[in-house]
Amino acid sequence: MNNSIIKYYYGDYGDKESPAGVGVEKSSTNEWPLWEIFIRSKQGLDHKHVGSLHAVDAQMAIENARDVYTRRQEGVSIWVVESIHIHASNPDDAESFYEPANDKVYRHPTFYDLPDEIKHM
Repeated sequence: MNNSIIKYYYGDYGDKESPAGVGVEKSSTNEWPLWEIFIRSKQGLDHKHVGSLHAVDAQMAIENARDVYTRRQEGVSIWVVESIHIHASNPDDAESFYEPANDKVYRHPTFYDLPDEIKHM
């Protein structure tokens, strides 16, 4: 009996060639988890995704992210999220996923007449 564990990582959608969309099997059991790194710059209020790295735990991920992604003291805050905790929509389903927004015309006020004095809106 094969007792292997199949792990899916951020961005994996399974192998389209295999039956039932079975994903890539990770054979090594001593691999460190993958962490996604978000940095808030001195000029901004939001955190931006800057990359990924492997680390044993969150504290090590923060320290490694500081060393790798903020070498010039450009960051004021670091967020780390283990990749297995990120859930994403499938890009192939984007049309049906975002379709309900098309019936909300009030979100795109293209039917307003602007005065000629307003040059940039």
